Amino acid sequence: MKWLDALLGRTEPVKPDLDALFALPAAAVTLQAATGLEPTGHGSVCFRSAEGGAFATVERDVVQLISTGGGPPVEEFTDSYGYTWLLVRRTPDEVGDLVTDLHAVNSSLEAEGFGPSLLCSMVPFTDQAGRRLALVYLYKRGTFYPFAPLHGQSRDNALELQVRAALEGELPIESDLSRWFPLWGAPGL
Repeated sequence: MKWLDALLGRTEPVKPDLDALFALPAAAVTLQAATGLEPTGHGSVCFRSAEGGAFATVERDVVQLISTGGGPPVEEFTDSYGYTWLLVRRTPDEVGDLVTDLHAVNSSLEAEGFGPSLLCSMVPFTDQAGRRLALVYLYKRGTFYPFAPLHGQSRDNALELQVRAALEGELPIESDLSRWFPLWGAPGL
Protein backbone atom coordinates (compact mmCIF):
# COMPACT_ATOMS: atom_id res chain seq x y z
CA MET A 1 0.00 0.00 0.00
CA LYS A 2 3.07 2.29 0.13
CA TRP A 3 2.83 3.13 -3.57
CA LEU A 4 -0.80 4.21 -3.05
CA ASP A 5 0.24 6.38 -0.11
CA ALA A 6 2.93 7.98 -2.27
CA LEU A 7 0.45 8.53 -5.10
CA LEU A 8 -2.04 10.19 -2.74
CA GLY A 9 0.64 12.26 -1.00
CA ARG A 10 0.29 10.59 2.38
CA THR A 11 3.31 10.16 4.58
CA GLU A 12 3.97 7.99 7.58
CA PRO A 13 4.18 9.85 10.89
CA VAL A 14 7.61 10.23 12.43
CA LYS A 15 8.32 7.64 15.10
CA PRO A 16 9.15 9.20 18.45
CA ASP A 17 12.68 8.64 19.67
CA LEU A 18 12.53 8.96 23.45
CA ASP A 19 16.27 8.40 23.65
CA ALA A 20 16.66 11.87 22.10
CA LEU A 21 15.83 13.18 25.58
CA PHE A 22 19.24 11.93 26.74
CA ALA A 23 20.89 14.57 24.53
CA LEU A 24 19.47 17.31 26.77
CA PRO A 25 22.29 17.38 29.36
CA ALA A 26 24.89 18.10 26.65
CA ALA A 27 22.52 20.58 25.00
CA ALA A 28 22.13 22.33 28.36
CA VAL A 29 25.89 22.95 28.46
CA THR A 30 25.83 24.34 24.91
CA LEU A 31 22.79 26.48 25.74
CA GLN A 32 24.48 27.92 28.82
CA ALA A 33 27.63 28.77 26.85
CA ALA A 34 25.70 30.35 23.95
CA THR A 35 22.99 32.24 25.86
CA GLY A 36 23.73 32.22 29.59
CA LEU A 37 20.54 30.23 30.25
CA GLU A 38 20.87 27.60 32.98
CA PRO A 39 18.60 24.66 33.90
CA THR A 40 16.05 25.35 36.64
CA GLY A 41 15.99 21.74 37.82
CA HIS A 42 12.35 21.34 36.80
CA GLY A 43 10.93 19.19 34.05
CA SER A 44 7.48 18.02 33.10
CA VAL A 45 5.61 15.59 30.89
CA CYS A 46 2.24 16.50 29.40
CA PHE A 47 -0.34 13.93 28.32
CA ARG A 48 -4.07 13.44 27.95
CA SER A 49 -5.33 11.14 30.67
CA ALA A 50 -7.31 8.13 29.52
CA GLU A 51 -10.34 6.72 31.25
CA GLY A 52 -10.09 3.45 33.08
CA GLY A 53 -8.20 1.65 35.75
CA ALA A 54 -5.29 0.55 33.56
CA PHE A 55 -4.22 4.13 32.85
CA ALA A 56 -4.69 5.21 36.46
CA THR A 57 -2.54 2.28 37.59
CA VAL A 58 0.28 3.14 35.16
CA GLU A 59 0.17 6.81 36.14
CA ARG A 60 0.23 5.96 39.86
CA ASP A 61 3.13 3.52 39.36
CA VAL A 62 5.18 6.08 37.42
CA VAL A 63 4.64 8.77 40.06
CA GLN A 64 5.58 6.32 42.81
CA LEU A 65 8.68 5.11 40.92
CA ILE A 66 10.05 8.62 40.46
CA SER A 67 9.12 9.82 43.94
CA THR A 68 10.86 6.86 45.58
CA GLY A 69 13.90 7.18 43.32
CA GLY A 70 15.50 9.71 45.65
CA GLY A 71 13.88 12.83 44.28
CA PRO A 72 11.13 14.99 45.71
CA PRO A 73 7.52 13.96 45.15
CA VAL A 74 6.14 14.35 41.65
CA GLU A 75 3.46 17.03 41.39
CA GLU A 76 0.40 16.57 39.17
CA PHE A 77 -1.48 19.41 37.48
CA THR A 78 -4.38 19.60 35.05
CA ASP A 79 -4.36 22.55 32.66
CA SER A 80 -7.32 24.45 31.21
CA TYR A 81 -7.34 22.15 28.15
CA GLY A 82 -7.72 19.02 30.26
CA TYR A 83 -4.13 17.81 29.81
CA THR A 84 -2.28 16.34 32.77
CA TRP A 85 1.22 17.55 33.64
CA LEU A 86 3.60 15.62 35.87
CA LEU A 87 6.19 18.02 37.28
CA VAL A 88 9.53 16.61 38.45
CA ARG A 89 11.94 18.70 40.52
CA ARG A 90 15.67 18.16 40.87
CA THR A 91 18.52 20.50 41.66
CA PRO A 92 19.67 22.53 38.65
CA ASP A 93 22.91 20.52 38.38
CA GLU A 94 21.01 17.20 38.11
CA VAL A 95 19.89 17.55 34.49
CA GLY A 96 20.86 13.94 33.75
CA ASP A 97 18.70 12.62 36.60
CA LEU A 98 15.85 14.90 35.56
CA VAL A 99 15.99 13.61 31.98
CA THR A 100 16.05 10.02 33.26
CA ASP A 101 12.86 10.73 35.26
CA LEU A 102 11.13 12.31 32.24
CA HIS A 103 12.20 9.39 30.06
CA ALA A 104 10.78 6.96 32.65
CA VAL A 105 7.38 8.68 32.54
CA ASN A 106 7.28 8.72 28.74
CA SER A 107 8.53 5.18 28.23
CA SER A 108 6.24 3.73 30.92
CA LEU A 109 3.17 5.28 29.31
CA GLU A 110 4.34 4.20 25.86
CA ALA A 111 5.10 0.62 26.99
CA GLU A 112 1.59 0.23 28.36
CA GLY A 113 0.03 1.36 25.07
CA PHE A 114 -0.66 4.97 26.03
CA GLY A 115 1.92 6.53 23.69
CA PRO A 116 -0.79 8.29 21.63
CA SER A 117 -1.81 10.15 24.82
CA LEU A 118 1.65 11.75 25.19
CA LEU A 119 1.91 15.35 24.04
CA CYS A 120 5.30 16.72 25.09
CA SER A 121 8.08 16.90 27.65
CA MET A 122 9.56 20.19 28.77
CA VAL A 123 12.79 21.27 30.50
CA PRO A 124 12.93 24.95 31.55
CA PHE A 125 15.94 27.27 31.73
CA THR A 126 16.46 30.78 33.09
CA ASP A 127 19.20 33.39 33.40
CA GLN A 128 20.16 36.17 35.80
CA ALA A 129 18.24 38.74 33.74
CA GLY A 130 15.02 36.78 34.34
CA ARG A 131 14.63 35.43 30.83
CA ARG A 132 12.82 32.09 30.70
CA LEU A 133 13.00 29.38 28.09
CA ALA A 134 11.78 25.81 27.78
CA LEU A 135 13.15 23.13 25.51
CA VAL A 136 10.06 21.22 24.45
CA TYR A 137 10.14 17.68 23.08
CA LEU A 138 7.16 16.94 20.82
CA TYR A 139 6.43 13.27 21.32
CA LYS A 140 4.52 12.72 18.06
CA ARG A 141 7.17 14.53 15.97
CA GLY A 142 10.33 13.32 17.69
CA THR A 143 11.71 16.87 17.67
CA PHE A 144 12.52 19.72 20.05
CA TYR A 145 11.73 23.40 19.89
CA PRO A 146 12.46 26.39 22.16
CA PHE A 147 9.64 28.32 23.82
CA ALA A 148 10.55 31.65 25.46
CA PRO A 149 7.55 33.32 27.13
CA LEU A 150 7.56 36.99 28.00
CA HIS A 151 5.13 38.85 30.25
CA GLY A 152 1.51 38.32 29.30
CA GLN A 153 1.05 36.09 26.30
CA SER A 154 3.93 37.16 24.10
CA ARG A 155 7.11 35.36 23.13
CA ASP A 156 10.76 36.27 22.81
CA ASN A 157 11.07 35.16 19.19
CA ALA A 158 14.63 36.42 18.89
CA LEU A 159 15.73 34.23 21.81
CA GLU A 160 13.89 31.23 20.36
CA LEU A 161 15.68 31.63 17.03
CA GLN A 162 19.04 32.14 18.77
CA VAL A 163 18.50 28.91 20.73
CA ARG A 164 17.51 27.06 17.56
CA ALA A 165 20.75 28.14 15.89
CA ALA A 166 22.83 27.18 18.94
CA LEU A 167 21.29 23.71 19.32
CA GLU A 168 20.76 22.57 15.72
CA GLY A 169 23.71 20.19 15.88
CA GLU A 170 22.84 18.96 19.39
CA LEU A 171 19.13 18.14 19.16
CA PRO A 172 16.65 17.27 16.41
CA ILE A 173 15.02 20.72 16.09
CA GLU A 174 11.47 21.02 14.73
CA SER A 175 11.81 22.71 11.32
CA ASP A 176 8.13 23.70 11.03
CA LEU A 177 7.84 26.90 13.10
CA SER A 178 4.04 26.59 13.11
CA ARG A 179 4.52 23.58 15.41
CA TRP A 180 6.37 25.66 18.00
CA PHE A 181 3.28 25.80 20.19
CA PRO A 182 3.14 28.17 23.16
CA LEU A 183 2.83 26.47 26.54
CA TRP A 184 1.31 29.33 28.53
CA GLY A 185 1.23 28.57 32.23
CA ALA A 186 3.00 25.22 31.91
CA PRO A 187 4.03 23.88 35.34
CA GLY A 188 7.67 24.53 36.11
CA LEU A 189 8.05 27.32 33.56
